[in-house]
Amino acid sequence: METSFRRKATAVTFAVLALTLAGGGIAVAQPSAKAPQAAVKPTARGTNSQPPVTAESVRSAKAALNAGGVSTMAASVSITVVNSNGTKARGAGTVIKYGTGQYEVQYGFTVTSAVLVATIGRGDACCIPPAGEISVAPRLLTPNGVFVQTRNSAGSPTDLGFHLVVHTA
Repeated sequence: METSFRRKATAVTFAVLALTLAGGGIAVAQPSAKAPQAAVKPTARGTNSQPPVTAESVRSAKAALNAGGVSTMAASVSITVVNSNGTKARGAGTVIKYGTGQYEVQYGFTVTSAVLVATIGRGDACCIPPAGEISVAPRLLTPNGVFVQTRNSAGSPTDLGFHLVVHTA
């Protein structure tokens, strides 16, 4: 009995010693000084502003609002799938392409208080979409418009297809 107890005590002692050394090794491996601020600044991502609203965009937005009518639903969800060239693959809305990686999607209802969700995606049922980044925001001066900007993984504006979900409550 005493031999069994000594073996267990020895095993526990070695386990505690091993964990202590491992924990100390982890603490030593952590960096002790912060990197200089210049080293952690993100790379320039270009402009974060939307392009100016064109007269054609205003006419299109007003026509979409007039055609959309008033919804009696408490909440609605609209889905739009856009190809990288700015053409609508399927779903609701009208798509306007402004420049490289800059799109506007207009709906027949106001989206200023809607939840906007976008992800990079393809319009067809093939393949995995390319890697990249996407940003979505209400379109300035257009209450029924959503502005979408796509970039490659390096942060440069790039034409990428995307899926957009607009949830109004």
